[in-house]
Amino acid sequence: MSFGARSRVVLASLGTLGLSLAAAVSPASAADATPTTPTQLFNGYRNCSTDADRPTYLWARNGLDVEGVPGTTDTTGNSPVSVRYQVWPVTDPTQTTTVTRTYATPGFEAVANLPADALTDGQTYAWRAQTVAGTAASDWSAPCYVTIDNTRPASTPTISSPNYPPDVWNQGGEPVTFTLNANGADDVTGFEYSWQQDLPVIGTNIGDHGIPQPEDPYSVPRYFTRADAPGGSATLSLVPPSGAGLMTLWVRSLDRAFNGSAITSYSFRVGSTAPTVTPAVASPEYGKPTTFTLRPDAALQSKSPVVSYSVQTIGGQGGDTTIDVAAAADGTAKIKLALDGIYGEHLRVTSKSAKGWVTDAASWGISYDTTPTVASDIYPENGSNGGVGVPGTFTFTPKVKGVASYTYSFDGDPEVTVPAGAHHTASVDWTPASDGYHYLTVYATTRSGIQLAAYDYYFTVD
Repeated sequence: MSFGARSRVVLASLGTLGLSLAAAVSPASAADATPTTPTQLFNGYRNCSTDADRPTYLWARNGLDVEGVPGTTDTTGNSPVSVRYQVWPVTDPTQTTTVTRTYATPGFEAVANLPADALTDGQTYAWRAQTVAGTAASDWSAPCYVTIDNTRPASTPTISSPNYPPDVWNQGGEPVTFTLNANGADDVTGFEYSWQQDLPVIGTNIGDHGIPQPEDPYSVPRYFTRADAPGGSATLSLVPPSGAGLMTLWVRSLDRAFNGSAITSYSFRVGSTAPTVTPAVASPEYGKPTTFTLRPDAALQSKSPVVSYSVQTIGGQGGDTTIDVAAAADGTAKIKLALDGIYGEHLRVTSKSAKGWVTDAASWGISYDTTPTVASDIYPENGSNGGVGVPGTFTFTPKVKGVASYTYSFDGDPEVTVPAGAHHTASVDWTPASDGYHYLTVYATTRSGIQLAAYDYYFTVD
């Protein structure tokens, strides 16, 4: 999401195409159409205020973009027109500055820039628009009122927290209460904050026909909050993005034009509140369902009872998966898992409390050797024996249960699959055609179709 004070993010719209086509035709071709007063008036991509006592506050150091949708009574064509904009200080209506946008398309926003040298910081201005087609002009629109504010708040806000002081390790569980204060900047009307140092940038999406769709930043409480009065303060209740360690909230003040102060921060520390993870047996067997008991951190449970757990499995056959488990009244939970990662599997478990607190993760893991054991009566592993034309038998024995077959290859030749016997073993005969170094690669496949880890067996033929 884009937010922020001085940068205005404007997205492309279908109106751009209409404007570019209009530029190829002279506005004089619209002489037979009666122009109508522009509608959909915006300034700085924010709504026009027609109330002189409640002007829109805008930054205009690079001039001020104003716009409206021109129209004509010609409903059969789309001949270009011009849009004329006039601006004047409300204290002196005789000081009028006029800007004309030519080659505008009826029905689409026509943007023009009121020059910065005509707009004084701190002054309130009125502006209006009219459509011009050939020698005819529409009535003027009702005036829009803006106050120019090119000056950002003079001081950074102050930040304090009564329940998470900065110089100690805090017990997690409760949302963090923050008080943000304008710190003497009487033009501050709100604050922007984030757990990331790069604060969002305020922007405006552009809809059909180039019409801006301004959104009040304070409608997004994840990042913005209003002050209780100009130059006042605001109180936040936030859950940190992670459950333990050093936390930092970044904050700046905003004035009525959404100019931002310099950014300041508040840092504090939170001790671990991770749950514990205990399997029913110390070393769960590969592929066999095992019950795991999840228990909350005792201090967290007393402060904010745990209501659920998020269990992420890493390294299993189904890829990384996440399972949510509800907690019992005492904060514990049980989950049954069949661990089937051919090299091992890991669990990453967080708990969530009734007050929204998400803990740091507890980790539990196990390693598995699912390669088959290989033995030969003639050709020992990493040894030298036999000879060219001397057959040898190679026997495969599983380390895990449920093996249905073995797939092997000598010296990179095409793979061959053989079924496992009654004791889940298999034997194959092989006769070397050359002496020297050779190798065998073999892996087992389970009854459920899982291809287990491969084993490389090296030997030398005399």
